[in-house]
Amino acid sequence: MSDSALPPNDKEMTLVQHLLELRNSVTKGILAILVLFVILFPFANDLYIYISEPLSRFLPEGTSMIATGVASPFLTPFKLSLVLAIYLAMPFLLYQLWTFIAPALYKHERQLVGPLLFFSSFLFYAGGAFAYYVVFPLVFGFLSTAAPEGVTVATDIALYLDFVIKMFFAFGLAFEVPIVVVLLILTGMVSPQKLSHARPYVVVGAFIIGMLLTPPDIVSQTLLAIPMWLLYEAGIIVGRTVLKARKPKDDGADDADEEYDSNDDSKTPSSHATKRQAPPETDDDEEYDTRYADQLEDDEDWDRTFDEIDSEFAILEREHQKRKAEERRRLGSNL
Repeated sequence: MSDSALPPNDKEMTLVQHLLELRNSVTKGILAILVLFVILFPFANDLYIYISEPLSRFLPEGTSMIATGVASPFLTPFKLSLVLAIYLAMPFLLYQLWTFIAPALYKHERQLVGPLLFFSSFLFYAGGAFAYYVVFPLVFGFLSTAAPEGVTVATDIALYLDFVIKMFFAFGLAFEVPIVVVLLILTGMVSPQKLSHARPYVVVGAFIIGMLLTPPDIVSQTLLAIPMWLLYEAGIIVGRTVLKARKPKDDGADDADEEYDSNDDSKTPSSHATKRQAPPETDDDEEYDTRYADQLEDDEDWDRTFDEIDSEFAILEREHQKRKAEERRRLGSNL
């Protein structure tokens, strides 16, 4: 591969260099998790009491949570500290992922990473907070009253922790819907109009996801499905706003090009041969993709790039023909 096919100021990296970069990113992520775990583990029991408070308030008077496993009193707080360390280290883990893939991105693509990291981390934690402060009290209040008469509600601490972890990550990922929608719109894969037309299917899909990720009760299912739908609508609004904000800039650039061309009318015809061509018009009025227009300045750059590709293919073809001729000569000499 020639360097012309790579992003600006970047060079082609070997497989070993990619593996070394991946190793460094993974090592830093693991170290961050270990540091947070060491800090949180001394407070593991206090953290578990705080996590279990939404259920403890609805337990019958005189009862408490139980530990049915032999090692559960130790392993459950230990697991909570480890999972919480991963949960808190998520922004740093996402940043390490970005540093690994950043060399493969163009400059205008790298500019999107900062806002995406911030809002994705914010929405992830917002989903966990929504689950803890809104969903858990309603769900546990409903489930505690649904127990048959004569049945004592005494939840195992390990099973409760598994339920809490599942709900935290389910709501955290569900709150990432606006990020996905905005990315789909900005990359041009889907238009806001098509996303709006798909609204009925999204609503049904949100309730199906809520049914699969939450306990078998209508309360938690609805509390997951409705925020997903509302966040989907918010993503469409943000994506449409960003597209409208981009269009004036593109129009201004086109006007500048037209003015430049009009001022060059007195120049020789050869100067007009290198004018930038207007974006092709399409029948379905799709927006012309100019994300990579800044990488190739004009038509001469396109021609030069295609000439380089053609020359490389011609060299490969000559080498292939040469190898075939040598094979035929060897076969003829053996006969």
